[in-house]
Amino acid sequence: MAPTLSLLRDEPVFDPEAIHAMSTAFDAVCIALGLPDASRRDRDVIATRIIELARRGERSADQLRDRVLREAGSLDGEPTDTVWAPVAE
Repeated sequence: MAPTLSLLRDEPVFDPEAIHAMSTAFDAVCIALGLPDASRRDRDVIATRIIELARRGERSADQLRDRVLREAGSLDGEPTDTVWAPVAE
């Protein structure tokens, strides 16, 4: 998640455990969706969504991963051609 740390610039400070969970979830989602490092826009969307969920209190890497994959339409971990759009809460 290092390239997207700039997205945290205006965010409240997360503790090391939360950052680890977010980073783990981010990496897992990108792998599950088959996103290459060069896919900057898609990776930023995923990072932003993970940050939003963590800001709301989610601290489990598994829950963060599953939620974002569910919203992306790929909870089974298979890459999807579906345009990614978060589900409104």
